[in-house]
Amino acid sequence: MIQAIYPTDFGMNDTITTFLSHNRIHEVECVIPDMTGIARGKILPKDLFLSAGEMRIPKSVLLNTVNGQQPENGPFVGETDPDMVCKPDVSTVRIVPWAAEPVAVVIHDCHEFDGSPVHLSPRSVLRHVVSLYEKQGWKPVVAPEMEFYLVARQQNPHEPLQPPLGRTGKPEAGRQSYSIDAVNDFDPFFMELSQFCSVHRLGVETLIHEAGAGQMEINFSHGDPMDLADRVFLFKRTVRETALRHGIFATFMAKPMEREPGSAMHIHQSLLDLDGGHNVFSKADGTASELFGHYIGGLQKYVPQVMPMFAPYVNSYRRLSRFMSAPINVQWGFDNRTCGIRVPKSGPDARRVENRVPGVDVNPYLAMAATLACGYLGLMEKLSPTDPMDSSAWDRDYELPNHLQDAITRMRNCDALSEVLWPEFTKAFCAVKELEYATYNRVISSWEREHLLLLV
Repeated sequence: MIQAIYPTDFGMNDTITTFLSHNRIHEVECVIPDMTGIARGKILPKDLFLSAGEMRIPKSVLLNTVNGQQPENGPFVGETDPDMVCKPDVSTVRIVPWAAEPVAVVIHDCHEFDGSPVHLSPRSVLRHVVSLYEKQGWKPVVAPEMEFYLVARQQNPHEPLQPPLGRTGKPEAGRQSYSIDAVNDFDPFFMELSQFCSVHRLGVETLIHEAGAGQMEINFSHGDPMDLADRVFLFKRTVRETALRHGIFATFMAKPMEREPGSAMHIHQSLLDLDGGHNVFSKADGTASELFGHYIGGLQKYVPQVMPMFAPYVNSYRRLSRFMSAPINVQWGFDNRTCGIRVPKSGPDARRVENRVPGVDVNPYLAMAATLACGYLGLMEKLSPTDPMDSSAWDRDYELPNHLQDAITRMRNCDALSEVLWPEFTKAFCAVKELEYATYNRVISSWEREHLLLLV
């Protein structure tokens, strides 16, 4: 069992120097999340990390597409491709549990040389949106639920993915929703994952087997949006690394297998009053407040306009299909999982909204920022929600974009969201997504070869 010693464990000031010393750290992974949610940065020897106090890398690194390209970055970072100053967020320091030697990881914040935040940075965008709530006297609280698939290792991207072999030596033949035995089939993987999550201080609460073959779900305890985004960011890497150690792949694609349900990252969200700490979605008598309705109204109006942050890839839209355990619209209802917006049954103190639209392929910082931005606009505009659905929302019309290009156009044309998320970020993010879409459009698929080669 790996034993990580955190300064708070022995009553000392939570300084990064103390942490590195007591854990005999040799190297530090200095990372930032780019727009896709991929970790970028440098690995520094411990002494250089401490003496430098910061990391400098090109601002354009934030503009990388998922396949490593960049749009013309001059309009977004300047013609000279300048550096930015990345400073460690000490609260994020953690042991890297799978490293052969003692290694730490620290997430950094991106700053301009004058100390202002880099508007292209996902962490900066999320922090900005949270600050808008704080100016109103509110504190957002979120809790993500993450679904992912375990799949057999394969090297040919043209072959369909398959469920992995468990301890029985057989792949799952059908769907095993909430099956304990199906989870136990991968006991060695989950035991090591649990150990790694504990050392990494990720605060994972619940593990269940979801509907798809080899599909799992992990729930996080509720808390601060930035802290939860950090934990999701680190968790994805932890799952992938653990899977590789057990001879399988873990994938956070939104729709990895044609006939299986997609994977979501549902986000539960509520608001606390900064002064009294009570849930502002509930009135003193326990009934729902007007703010609760306005928040839902904001999600209904603006979620379709910010879909590139909830469904960032072409594959993301394959998940959003009727009768496939994924929403197709922004109807809302009480304990209604067919809706894009669900209100779970709870007492007044725990009244919350669940956004079921985001896929698990999102950048967690941007998905958190986007859903909070939608709710914020609903509160500021005092929007009213539709009547709640008490039947299946899958029988209703599609209200979400059907593909990435449509989603990009909607987001680019929504001035209200652009102001909340910063215009510079919105323009750059849409440019990154457009380049990814253009790259995808050049690919000739197996479907085209199979059905068009000799028949048309």
